[in-house]
Amino acid sequence: MTALMPISLLGLPYDLNSSYLLGTAEAPARIRAALRSDSCNLWTEDGIDVGQPDTICDLGDLKLPSDPEAASRAIEQGVAHALELGHPLISLGGDHSVTYPILLAFHAKYPDLTILHFDAHPDLYDNFADQRLSHASPFARIMEEHLARHLVQVGIRTLNQHQREQARRFGVEIITMRNLAKFAGLKLDGPLYISFDMDVLDPAFAPGISHYEPGGLTVREALTIIQSLRVPIVGADIVEFNPLRDRNGQTAMVAAKILKELLAAMLHAGTVPPTNWP
Repeated sequence: MTALMPISLLGLPYDLNSSYLLGTAEAPARIRAALRSDSCNLWTEDGIDVGQPDTICDLGDLKLPSDPEAASRAIEQGVAHALELGHPLISLGGDHSVTYPILLAFHAKYPDLTILHFDAHPDLYDNFADQRLSHASPFARIMEEHLARHLVQVGIRTLNQHQREQARRFGVEIITMRNLAKFAGLKLDGPLYISFDMDVLDPAFAPGISHYEPGGLTVREALTIIQSLRVPIVGADIVEFNPLRDRNGQTAMVAAKILKELLAAMLHAGTVPPTNWP
């Protein structure tokens, strides 16, 4: 299959809004290296070679200041500039706080986004540890500023009373791990933005994360959900991969696999993948 459009890739090496451990700022480079590793190839599971020229437009990494508010503004500006190219965009974090300024930029171009958020945590705290830009709060900021018309969260397994109340306040649809079968009946509208926190996966499959929460998705379950999507995907991020806790590059390879299948889903632009591939 020949790519119909390039997809932009942008690194956001920022982790100073993390509440527990640093290290996710090193993720963009590690994911890129895993994607290009000689241990695998650049073909997706439904037969797209994302290594073809002009399929990935890698914009490099933003240089971000240490101050959280200044970093947020720089991310919003950098993403807005990337979107001027007219391509779908995948951002590589970084901690999950980067999603808020990403969506600020996306909102100017896509005012009616649906967000599909993969995570062990809802990240809906109003003000976690006296830090409104915490990586535990991006979706509170996103929803209170009406940056999405619909937020669906999948894989949640740490919901507390405060975040449950926040979800009700913002009309968030939560599919917890123990009710994962409900995803099959979900109807999503485009344009779609996907935010993929690596700790949605069980730490047995992705040990390179800061917050271990057992009982998560398998890699195959995550891929099945991504591959089942039939709506146009205009943007995505992969966040919370912490290389400092990885084992033999295992989580880096998983993140690269998620990246490849997100690329494939974007290239299909909401259409059904070919049926003649094994």
